[in-house]
Amino acid sequence: MTDDADPDPDSESKSESESGSNPESGSNPDPSPADHDWHVVESVAEYETGWYTGGYDLVELPDGDRKRYYWAELPPAAVVVAVVDAPAAFGLPPVDADRAVVMVEQFRPTIRELCYELPAGVVEDGESYAEAGARELEEEVGLVAGDVELIESFWCSTGLLRHERGIVWAEDFSTGERTLDGSEFLDVRTVPPETARELAREPPANDATMEGLLLAAADGYL
Repeated sequence: MTDDADPDPDSESKSESESGSNPESGSNPDPSPADHDWHVVESVAEYETGWYTGGYDLVELPDGDRKRYYWAELPPAAVVVAVVDAPAAFGLPPVDADRAVVMVEQFRPTIRELCYELPAGVVEDGESYAEAGARELEEEVGLVAGDVELIESFWCSTGLLRHERGIVWAEDFSTGERTLDGSEFLDVRTVPPETARELAREPPANDATMEGLLLAAADGYL
């Protein structure tokens, strides 16, 4: 993916003599990734929103050219996969199944769509993914998880974002206190596990929800 790079390839490039490239010298074999040397000449934060930081790195490429790569840096987030037995016993919407995946439905102004999603939120300072996931589950849904574990963490949209995400599995529930943030307007939903992945793939599909359900299924949680 190169959309994050400066659209003008010559805007920050060295001359051919500086970079050592010579179009008449014939083609050279492409070096393996292990041979690549990507030197960051400077890193500039151009703006700060309070939610994320945006900027660019001026990078010297393996062939000696220079290019700006733009990025947005966000705090890490935890996404919770929680499957509840007899959800009505916890005050959750009943479902025609013995077990249900807990989801939330909320409007996303960024894409102007109402979305079904797994509970999720930012990892606060000093928290692990598991701790953040447990906190978000109680805040958004009103469930306290007695057992929470990290399934996997990974970088997201690496062509543009500096953002890590952790998928968390939660179980052994009791009823807690639901405390939504002032800007959160969401409804709790319950979905049978066998249909949750199909629902997650229906437009408008959400990346974190699909990732969470697929990883949980791959590791035998669903």
